[in-house]
Parts: sequence; structure tokens; C-alpha cells
Amino acid sequence: MKKIFLKIIPLFFFYSTFAQDVVVSAVRIGDRIDVTIGKHFFTGYRFDADEKYPFFFPLNGPVSGYGVTSLRNGIYPHHSSLFFGCDKVNGGNYWQEGLDRGRIVSLGARIVEGKGSRVVIEDECIWKRPDAEAPIIDRRRIVISAPSKDLYQLDFDVEMEMLIDVTILKTNHSLFSARIDPDLSVQLGGVMVNAEGQQGEKETFGAASPWIDCYGTRKTGTEGLAILQHPSNKWFPSPWFTRDYGFISPTPMYWPKDDKATVLKKGEKIKLRYRVLVHGGDTGKAGIAQRYEQYKKE
Repeated sequence: MKKIFLKIIPLFFFYSTFAQDVVVSAVRIGDRIDVTIGKHFFTGYRFDADEKYPFFFPLNGPVSGYGVTSLRNGIYPHHSSLFFGCDKVNGGNYWQEGLDRGRIVSLGARIVEGKGSRVVIEDECIWKRPDAEAPIIDRRRIVISAPSKDLYQLDFDVEMEMLIDVTILKTNHSLFSARIDPDLSVQLGGVMVNAEGQQGEKETFGAASPWIDCYGTRKTGTEGLAILQHPSNKWFPSPWFTRDYGFISPTPMYWPKDDKATVLKKGEKIKLRYRVLVHGGDTGKAGIAQRYEQYKKE
């Protein structure tokens, strides 16, 4: 028994201290903030003045070092890796291409904690378009850490404040979303699975679930990306808009109560929390269900 115990301790010690030992760092370069985990570049938070909205790109996996999300293509040029936006807001479009239709503009992202076991970024963004009152201002807090060598974690907390009365017509383009890299998509042999074990677009589309995970196997190994919704969120658990080509988004505005619109009053504040897990292995090996149970308590 002693020999077995001695063999287990170093392994347990390694994993339990990894998050404390690894250095996560952030640096601002122009209109983006780059985040590195150990020696590996993880992601950039991009808030360029000529972009539709701030977004994260790339999100590199812990196994391959390559992106688990993709940035736009000829068919869906409005899919920008990992992003937050919405269409049909008081007649404006804060999701699809075309800056004159509406934009979400960063008022100044800043690094609050730049080096250590985590980094913290804060940003304030105004939703605006020409010749119209700004409907929303949002305040974001982004926390990035690495719980283990095979798991990178990005927490995206946002508070949306209604500057005027806001009506969001029924739309499939709303709030937090990820465009999964084609390598990991169901169309190319990957797996999309939710908390209830439902798989693929056919089973997950429109299903209300706390989380969805997408993963696939590359030459370097298996890795994926999961989005978790915090139970404190308004509309929790939101139904998901999913596509087998590689798109996931908890999208409450596509299933409003009256099947027509979501109405929010001036001064109303909506707080939303999401956790993104970029992981090695499949859903089970990455412990997504267990990670969600932990997230619920935070």
C-alpha cells in the first residue's frame, strides 16, 4: 500500500498545484489584449475601432496549440470566433456585418490583473448606430485562468443596462456565441453534446440546457470547447441555437414568451455569466459535467 500511495501523491500534487504554478499574463497591443498561459498564446480580446463588436480570436487549444474557433468565412462573415451581440434591437443590428446598421463600441478595455494565476480584463461598451439613440451600454469582466494543463478557462460576465426602452424582435442572432473550428464540427466527424446527452443539431437545437460541449480529434489529439450558462442568468437555461457546421449559442431571443419580441424597460439591468472551457479530451475526460456543478456554486 505504501508504494502505491507514494506513486499517487506526486500526480495529485501536480494537478492540484498546476493552476497556482502556471503564469497567466496579459499585454495590450494597440486595440487588442493578448493573453498567454505559460509559454502558450491562448487568445486575444480584440476591440478595434472599425470592428462590428469586440471579440476573442483565436482561442487556441491546450493539446494542439491551434484554434478551436474560426473567424468568419464566405458564407457566414458575421461569425467572429467567440463574441457577444444581438440583432433586431430597436431596429438596429448589432450582430451581422455593416457598421451603419449598428455597432458595439469599446469605450476602453483595460487590464485589471495582468499577471499571475489569472488575468482580469474589464471593458465598457456602447451599442450605437447613426441617427438613433444608443439603446444599451454593457459592462464586461473577463477572467482567464488555467485550472489544469489540459484546460483553459474564460469567464465572461456582462451587465447590460437599457438606456431607453428596448424591444428585441424574435431573432436567432442573440448574445453569447461561438463559431467552432471546422475540424471539431459535427459535419467533419466531431461531437456536439449537451448536459442531457443530446447530440448534434437535430437533438440540441431549441433544447434548453445548462451547457453544450463540442469536441473533435485532430492529429495531435482530442480537444474541444464548451459554453456553460450560470444558473443566475435571466432566461436560464436558455434554449440553444446550434448548427452541425460548428455554431453554438444560448439564444433566448429566438424563443420569446409571446413568440414575437423581448421587451426591456429603460434603466433595467440584465446580468449574464458564461464560462468557456477550452479543453483536451472528450466531454467525459474533461469533466465538463463536474465543472458545471462547481460553476453553479460560484
